[in-house]
Amino acid sequence: MIFDKLKSFFTHQRPHIFLPRTKSEIKKNIPLAKKTWMGVGGEAEFYFEPFDEKDLSFFIKNKPAIPMTVLGGGSNVIIRDKGVPGIVVHLGKSFANITRKGNIITCGAGLLTIDLAKFAQKEGLSGFEFLSGIPGSVGGALRMNAGAYGSEIKDILTSIRLVDGNGSVQEFSPQADFFQYRRNALPDDWIFIGASFKGTPAEPTVIQSKMDEFKKKREMGQPTGVKTCGSTFKNPEGLKAWQLIDKAGCRGLKKGDAIVSEKHSNFLINQGKATAEDVEELGEEVRRRVLKKCGVHLEWEVKRIGIRGDEE
Repeated sequence: MIFDKLKSFFTHQRPHIFLPRTKSEIKKNIPLAKKTWMGVGGEAEFYFEPFDEKDLSFFIKNKPAIPMTVLGGGSNVIIRDKGVPGIVVHLGKSFANITRKGNIITCGAGLLTIDLAKFAQKEGLSGFEFLSGIPGSVGGALRMNAGAYGSEIKDILTSIRLVDGNGSVQEFSPQADFFQYRRNALPDDWIFIGASFKGTPAEPTVIQSKMDEFKKKREMGQPTGVKTCGSTFKNPEGLKAWQLIDKAGCRGLKKGDAIVSEKHSNFLINQGKATAEDVEELGEEVRRRVLKKCGVHLEWEVKRIGIRGDEE
């Protein structure tokens, strides 16, 4: 009797590993390359898109001790060639809700940042325009304190909703020092599921003009319509990463089918058939040359996830 209950509770099994029976199916060996902007990398050992926050909470509370990786919109990540061990969690459409109450917009972490910016524009709330130039999901933007054009997501954030490492749902307002440049203070296994942001009333046409201006700047200064992760390296304090990369002579540098963008040298591009190893090795070569020429350690902004091709 007890065995039958356990059998109905657990739906997946491999040696010594059981995964809980969730509302959404936990899939095996799912290719991840097409789920990212760079378009490289291997498979997820297990892949889970929770049905809702209760489904996610239940999974976290009952999951075995295996690695867990959260994948957002896939814009700021390189999936390594041998894939990602353990389980990859992705928040899908059920976490893409959005509402307005007064000057506060509340949305799910699975919502794309561009859709948040568009919603705010239609609602006549300013302060979200910079998000129109940041690819990916709201959850990913929160995780890295995404920013552009002099603004960061912390500037408009009022509260966060998440599932912690024990599977408990928490909601709180972050303290002033909670966010830092391209990072926050939370453990990696805490999953953002939603957030609230405060805007400033403004004419929708004025907001749209600002978004159009940002788009024009982006198209003039950054590669568009290509496979890229966006800005590859964080700007060192008081410096610009692209200027250091240029000084080190890396603009146009290639490794396999990966190349340092000729248009903006802090962007790496997959020209079509690059492997994750090509992209990562190109980035490491850029770091080596910048260190040798400029004496500056560039820090990766792009997240590199999984097992490298040269690892066992």
